[in-house]
Amino acid sequence: MAVATGDTTLDRIEELLGDQADSLLHHRCETIDSSKLHLPGPDFVDRVVAATDRSNGVLSSMQRIFDHGRLGGTGYVSILPVDQGIEHSAGASFAPNPIYFDPEAIVELAIEGGCNAVASTVGVLGAVSRRYAHKIPFIVKINHNELLTYPNKFDQVLFASVQRSWELGAVAVGATIYWVATRARANSSRSRTASRRRIGSGWRQSSGATCEMRRSRRTAPTTRWPRT
Repeated sequence: MAVATGDTTLDRIEELLGDQADSLLHHRCETIDSSKLHLPGPDFVDRVVAATDRSNGVLSSMQRIFDHGRLGGTGYVSILPVDQGIEHSAGASFAPNPIYFDPEAIVELAIEGGCNAVASTVGVLGAVSRRYAHKIPFIVKINHNELLTYPNKFDQVLFASVQRSWELGAVAVGATIYWVATRARANSSRSRTASRRRIGSGWRQSSGATCEMRRSRRTAPTTRWPRT
């Protein structure tokens, strides 16, 4: 968003922020000097990530996300995440705007909005992969909260596999860790293990619970999943 002092753009932003405008727009961190931070930029992958142990394929996938969309080349990333169709029911999420019951509409919204990537379920992205996987980077969320039992409990279920995500053309996978769950530590470990099932598979753990995918000409690794 462009912010130019003295014009209506900044005035409108301050109006939207209300009483918090001053603290949000003029906050200055005194704890850590900005010179010690790895700030976003067009060379972020080269400057920060390339020196790590991530494979060339992972670097390529990351760069593709950074270069796509209206923020491409800036070092900033905007991802459209739509995974509520399973966790909260499609009706709860899309009833006010029924067009988004259609998986294609979700991906088209991400493209029209100039997003760097679209993140959703294997069902949504798999349904339109041949039409859109080459047009916008896909990120598959491989797990969801289990809401089939009553009373409801917070416990993840793996709805997709890393191999399946690789086959539909995704550049990355993601997982939600349900920290309020009594088995949160096991869930976190299980998601990491699933993404690194086989040495050399080319999928690497990133910050949080996101796993980056290595694109290769080799056959995708075979992944065996525990019963849920």
